[in-house]
Amino acid sequence: MSVQLRKRRHAGIAGMTVLALALAACTGGGSDDPQSKPLPTVTGNPAVTLDVFAPQAADWNLATNDFTKVVKEKFNLTMKWQNTTFDAGPAKEKRQISLASGDYPDLYLLIPWVDQFSQSDLLRLSNQGVVIALNQLIDQYAPNVKKALDAEPEWKAMATAPDGKIYGLPQWVDCYHCSYQGKLWMNSAWLKKLGLDQPKTTEDMVKVLRAFKTQDPNGNGKADEIPVSGSLRSALIPYFMNAFIYDPQGTSGNNNSTLVLKDGKVDLQANKDGWREGLKYLNSLYKEGLIDKGAFTQNPDALSQQGDSGKVPILGSATVLHLGEAVTIGLPDGRDKQYDAVPPLTGPQGVNHTGYNFPSAPGATFVLTNKATPEEQIQAIKLLDYMFTDEGQINAFWGKEGKTWRKPQAGDVALDKSLKPLFAQIQQKPGAPPTNSGWQALAQYNNTEKYRNSEAIATDIYTQAGYERRLFEATKLYEGKEDKALVYPYWKVWIDPSLGSEVATLQTNIENYVQQNALQFVTGSKNVDSDWDAYVKGLDGLGLKRYLEIQQTAYDKVPK
Repeated sequence: MSVQLRKRRHAGIAGMTVLALALAACTGGGSDDPQSKPLPTVTGNPAVTLDVFAPQAADWNLATNDFTKVVKEKFNLTMKWQNTTFDAGPAKEKRQISLASGDYPDLYLLIPWVDQFSQSDLLRLSNQGVVIALNQLIDQYAPNVKKALDAEPEWKAMATAPDGKIYGLPQWVDCYHCSYQGKLWMNSAWLKKLGLDQPKTTEDMVKVLRAFKTQDPNGNGKADEIPVSGSLRSALIPYFMNAFIYDPQGTSGNNNSTLVLKDGKVDLQANKDGWREGLKYLNSLYKEGLIDKGAFTQNPDALSQQGDSGKVPILGSATVLHLGEAVTIGLPDGRDKQYDAVPPLTGPQGVNHTGYNFPSAPGATFVLTNKATPEEQIQAIKLLDYMFTDEGQINAFWGKEGKTWRKPQAGDVALDKSLKPLFAQIQQKPGAPPTNSGWQALAQYNNTEKYRNSEAIATDIYTQAGYERRLFEATKLYEGKEDKALVYPYWKVWIDPSLGSEVATLQTNIENYVQQNALQFVTGSKNVDSDWDAYVKGLDGLGLKRYLEIQQTAYDKVPK
């Protein structure tokens, strides 16, 4: 992982969004539907211009990007970009406006943690003839895509609608460290100075955080230490809640649901006694001032400022997927080297879990529309197919060889030491100008476990070059702690499009209600004892029973 991108890189980050689009009237399929006509046989790469809607980071320029130039040279394909930002809300809104206006592009090329089409979107838009099925294109012109689908049954199931059609491809990002998001990173130098061990239980954690707050571990003579913090993207509740009840929520905003599967039945964790006990514990920490008051409301930049600011560290710990979200990796003072991951805590009833999040997001980020001619469709799928090769994926993600990546050298060690190194990232110095070389997260389509683990990574985990290995080793502390019997395979569940609007409303209302009330219980504006029953009744009033019924019906249709 390139640490310069710490504020926006979340590979493989997945969600359950089933928001329905309010679209203007669109022409449906029929006898004139281009999808019903055979594809032409195209040899070579005829000149094609493709209108592409894509998010563009502030330090990118997709029009002049090195890989965009490769696309032009290799495929005779000119990309005409319609760009949006990396801000999820405005990005989604701009995509929806483009669809509703009818002035939409040939291709949507998206990033899951910014915005993508939900499964419900795909079904609805395919019925309206707006998005086209990719099956025939893949069969005729994308052998590498086809091979990858056959090799990864979970990905194929996620990509394939109930009618057998593939209306858009989701990214396959088999990100090991992303699968266990509820981590906590703590300042080990502070522990050592105070003569404390890493906390193992919820009671240990109280003692450690209390010592961080009161015993001046950074040694500057000021009571400026922040025992534990988080942000809107790096949710604090899941790590702690898993010491009381299995909480599947992600920490990166990609899965806000507490849905689980109990003996084949879909259920919610947020109205159970264990959830209540977890909230009580968090409230006790908050009342004592051990949780930063901004942990639930500040943006990611504010959290990283807490980690980076001051002549000495002031941040004791943070619930972040990876440390670079809280502290810049490679700062001159080396403060990032002070932090280590803390394994899941054991609660008073012996509960010791971590949440599991499927590393790839259901829905689609590569979506062709009926605006694309058959020739444009073919060139687009050829480009995608190239990104399914090792060469194509390296060039597409990283950019130009010698600028952002290099071939393996003697002494290089793959992330998985049993594998032969495939390539190595060229580390960019902190503060260096943007390389604008690869498409990065726009190109993560065949990020298999083997590919990711074949990257040459330095063996010193506390260096910038060894950071990915640091994440890899830290994640081993969490793997296996998930309650596998309760994992709900949301990534394979396709909601009937006729229920899309209803379930979107139910999901939004229920998840927002759970999040808002959790915050109120933790901060004390609601009392966990006296207000709990009213909270549970409120969930029922929002249609929880109906929501679970819809999810159950959809889950029952998933091939077992």
